[in-house]
Amino acid sequence: MLRIEPLRAFSDNYIWLIQDEGSRQCAAVDPGDAAPVMAWLEAHHEWTLSDILITHHHADHVGGVPLLKAATGARVAGPAGEEIPERDLALSDGQTLSVLGRSLQAIEVPGHTAGHIAYFCGEEHPWLLSGDTLFAAGCGRLFEGTAAQMHRSLQRLAALPAETLVYCTHEYTQSNLRFAQAVEPGNPEIAARCRQVDELRADDQVTLPSHLALEFRTNPFLRVDQPDVRAAAAAQGLLADQSSPEAVFAAIRAWKDRFQ
Repeated sequence: MLRIEPLRAFSDNYIWLIQDEGSRQCAAVDPGDAAPVMAWLEAHHEWTLSDILITHHHADHVGGVPLLKAATGARVAGPAGEEIPERDLALSDGQTLSVLGRSLQAIEVPGHTAGHIAYFCGEEHPWLLSGDTLFAAGCGRLFEGTAAQMHRSLQRLAALPAETLVYCTHEYTQSNLRFAQAVEPGNPEIAARCRQVDELRADDQVTLPSHLALEFRTNPFLRVDQPDVRAAAAAQGLLADQSSPEAVFAAIRAWKDRFQ
């Protein structure tokens, strides 16, 4: 089995390092800063970086690519619909690539950016590299896409197996759960997750990966069909059509944008 380890970058980014013990090869996911990856490679000199996987074009996800590419010659894969530095493989929806002997599928998930992709591996225990689309207890801001696009993107990811591990790229879990509690104050699953995450963060521990089954129970953006979520959105005065899950999603995304 592969090992997936977080390397911290900037204030709250994670660069996921996927490691194959047998081949001593690894892949870096969204390296906005080359330094954490280079430091790991220097400390593990028998390992080589074979691949760099990019979910979208934002600088905190691609800033380290040129240096890493120059230093290691790693193959760079990223979304076909965005400008990705040093990209060797441009991926569109449904395309697959082999990374460390595993087959990964590209899933187009526009919303945060126009061409954002996620990577899904359904082999062994399924896992997802969700970038800035699906967060633990949250979802990404709408910088280039629409609420309708993001809702559809999340529904695509929600259709994956419930046991899928979710590796997103920011440590936003604690703040996302505060919002989730505001949306569903009576949800005991959210309250329990808040307590667990608060304990982890008090010790500066990583709260990821999550898994889809937990997100279905605690992530308001995957719960827009629930009566309590619809009622909370309506109470904010942002909801014109309570019958539409897409409208509920747009309302709570707007609420989250101004939530303190």
